[in-house]
Amino acid sequence: MDVGADSGAGGAEPEPSSQFLRSFGRQMKLLRELAGLTQPQLAQRVGYGEALIAAVEQGRRIPKPELIDDVDQAVGARGVLSAMKDEVAKARYPSFFRRYVQLEAEAVELHAYINHAVKGLLQTEEYARAVFQMWRPLLGEEEIEQGVSTRMERQKLFARRPAPLLSFVIDEHVLRRPLGGREVHRGQLEQLLLYGYQRNVEMQVMPLDREEHAGLAGPFTLIHSANQRRMGYVEVQGLSTLHAEPKKVSSLEATYGVLRAQALTPRESLIFIEKLLGEL
Repeated sequence: MDVGADSGAGGAEPEPSSQFLRSFGRQMKLLRELAGLTQPQLAQRVGYGEALIAAVEQGRRIPKPELIDDVDQAVGARGVLSAMKDEVAKARYPSFFRRYVQLEAEAVELHAYINHAVKGLLQTEEYARAVFQMWRPLLGEEEIEQGVSTRMERQKLFARRPAPLLSFVIDEHVLRRPLGGREVHRGQLEQLLLYGYQRNVEMQVMPLDREEHAGLAGPFTLIHSANQRRMGYVEVQGLSTLHAEPKKVSSLEATYGVLRAQALTPRESLIFIEKLLGEL
């Protein structure tokens, strides 16, 4: 399932990464057994639940880097498991989204137009979980938790130093839609305010009463890399395209420029979100 993507759309074909995770799990199980440990014993040694150890060995859960290191040490693997951390990390995301996540994490600038639901990069844990629970066909609980975990991991971008320049234009109806219920909605608006007040982040709201709107073709993200490459990412219904050709990227940049001009200013937008919070 493409639970790592911003859209959350499910994929129809099994990912090669699923096969890798099953292989990693079998290797972890073999090393555990060679060390003479049961699943409960290993779980106790590394401080994680037995159910999680079982799920990782069966290839149903993606272990965090620290768990891999702890297991490697506990079973005496001498770095065999730890050496695969990078590949395990890649398996967190569907193949079509993997390159984007890497670019997002390394971006010096990132600008996004949002018109459906709050962008994954900005979501609270509760909002993300509510979004994943709404997808059809239904996702399993483990897939949901995996998707939530990967979205929270991406938010390290906000704490990165030097800080990237980030901006977001969000349609008003996205902010008014109470996905997950009143408390989830409130928490999401509060998080947008927290991000919006950071010096390197500019949040702008596109009001519903605008008579002109440059973003009718849908959401997109612009990425500027450290080596001066400028790219555009477009995703809808599980289909995505990463554009690097100058003509297409320039078109998206021009559209984004108009969107920012049509939207409320960053200061007006923060006041608008605060007002929405006061109405809840």
